[in-house]
Amino acid sequence: MALTLVDRTRRTDAAPGKDVSKNVDKDVVDPGAAPEPEKGPDAAPRRAVGREADGLAVASFVLGLVGLLVFNIVLGPMAIVMALLALTRRTRRRGRAFLGLALGVADLVVLAALVTANGTVAWSIGG
Repeated sequence: MALTLVDRTRRTDAAPGKDVSKNVDKDVVDPGAAPEPEKGPDAAPRRAVGREADGLAVASFVLGLVGLLVFNIVLGPMAIVMALLALTRRTRRRGRAFLGLALGVADLVVLAALVTANGTVAWSIGG
């Protein structure tokens, strides 16, 4: 049994010199053909941007949380930037992005408090 694919977009039996587009039946769909994927202009990139924004929200939360303990001079601003990027890219995890933003700001507040208490950026828990 042989499988024959029929190209219905072009007709080769049309007479030369005549308009081929009049003979083409564009509404006919092959019932055995696979369904065409959604051809929205931004279908795949929109999904990728949504996932990326969700990842940025989670990353900002984690960096802000870790920044409370170590490297708050670096991790605090990174958490703030990632949270703002996630919010501008319309993440589905808005709460986590806001928590990352708040924790990033808290990192900088802790850094400012430690700098004023010790007089240096390097601090130790032991006293």
